[in-house]
Amino acid sequence: MTCEEAKQLVKKRLSEKRYRHTINVKKMAVKLAERYGADPEKAALAALLHDSAKELPRADMLQIFRDNAIIAKNAASRPEPVWHGLAAAILCETQWGVTDPEILSAIRCHTTGKAGMTLLDKILYMADMTSAERDFPGVEELRKEEMEDLDRALLHAMERTVAFVEKKGGPMDEETLAALRDLRKTVHA
Repeated sequence: MTCEEAKQLVKKRLSEKRYRHTINVKKMAVKLAERYGADPEKAALAALLHDSAKELPRADMLQIFRDNAIIAKNAASRPEPVWHGLAAAILCETQWGVTDPEILSAIRCHTTGKAGMTLLDKILYMADMTSAERDFPGVEELRKEEMEDLDRALLHAMERTVAFVEKKGGPMDEETLAALRDLRKTVHA
């Protein structure tokens, strides 16, 4: 799948607001890829597809998991806010011809992170969190930090995510906690 094909696909699947977010994530992902020596085309494609399942109904995502149980693994038992990344990666692999494991991984973990994140995983996670329309307190600091030290910025972004989920009383995804432990070892070493 080309970036142009991905853009057309998601434009049909997403609301105008979500599509604008997607284009902003693409811009930031390409900027980060160029800054850190990752493939800008892979970053662009992963960014364009990252939220392709975001607006699907819950029942549709559960059906995707059932229909692709081997790929989905335990997706349905994870917190519902992370389902869209898992469902998007499955759709990319099974319906849209995306075979690059780096791109699929980045889409799969763009909201959760995971232990042993690749450079592309980190880039998409941060691009999603710091895209142009984001305006939460501290986002400017994250934007500055991600251009200086991607791992440190990622650690701070994940700490924010964990604090946000804990404050809301939501269930914590185990992949996020594993990613955070992994980053703390790497960044503070």
